[in-house]
Amino acid sequence: MGQAHHDRMVPPLLVLAQISSLQIGSAVAKGAYDEVGATALAGMRLLFSAVIVWLLVRPRLSAMAGRQWRAAIALGAVFAVMNVAYFQAIKYLPIGIASTIELLGPMVVAIAMSRHWRDMAGALLALAGVLLLASPGGELPAAGLVFGALAAACRAAYVVLNRRVGLLFDDWSGLAVALAVGACLLTPAAAVTHGATIARQPHLLLTGLLVALLSSLIPYSLDMTALRRIGVRAFGILLAMSPAVGAAVGFLVLGEHVTVRQCTAIALVVAATAWSVSRSGGKSDRATTESATESGSAAPKA
Repeated sequence: MGQAHHDRMVPPLLVLAQISSLQIGSAVAKGAYDEVGATALAGMRLLFSAVIVWLLVRPRLSAMAGRQWRAAIALGAVFAVMNVAYFQAIKYLPIGIASTIELLGPMVVAIAMSRHWRDMAGALLALAGVLLLASPGGELPAAGLVFGALAAACRAAYVVLNRRVGLLFDDWSGLAVALAVGACLLTPAAAVTHGATIARQPHLLLTGLLVALLSSLIPYSLDMTALRRIGVRAFGILLAMSPAVGAAVGFLVLGEHVTVRQCTAIALVVAATAWSVSRSGGKSDRATTESATESGSAAPKA
């Protein structure tokens, strides 16, 4: 009983840790927007993350099978687009609101994969909180909504692809390759648009490194660890904690205020998260994980 309870609580704690790290990194990035653009910070975020993970993991590319390459490349492309979209979104929106809109993607995945009315109820409760938090009363900037919607679509793809990569690889080689692909796609654009600014202010590289650690390296690693333990449905619902953490970080670090309406929405997503935790050890998730593990067990070790 004690071991079962421990196993059930590990994934939620991993997700909470990744959310906290990600939101703090987002606050650090947004605080630097007066000096450098969002695309540059997104590029440095991926580049530094890719270099660090590659040096630590040293993936053996020759040992990778075709399906491993395809999954890692797809995840890398999602990394590139998701980073730019989200960093542009927080340029126009408070972090709590941007993370809420981004959460719509995983929520759609969670609802689509629900197999029982109780699962659907938890997902819909979280979605209700997300929609309430994303509608603070006044009009939100159209650019922020567009970038937020793009980030949401990428986040949904990220959840599915990150789980697949985690199951296809026995170590962190898949993440290393995916980050490298994302960095190769995004870094040239960042260099062209903001390379001169960074050259004049080299201290911005330290900011980029900190953002990489907080909002990429740590969260992506924790995500992959969590997704090896639970299905994407449970993971998607657990991400409902993002708006609450984002709103708190935005208030504490950047002075972004939280309204009564937003507090009500946060209560809804916390309730949905508690519901998900109580059911995340269910048979359907375990069966999904075991099936996916078996399908990926034939992949060569990298």
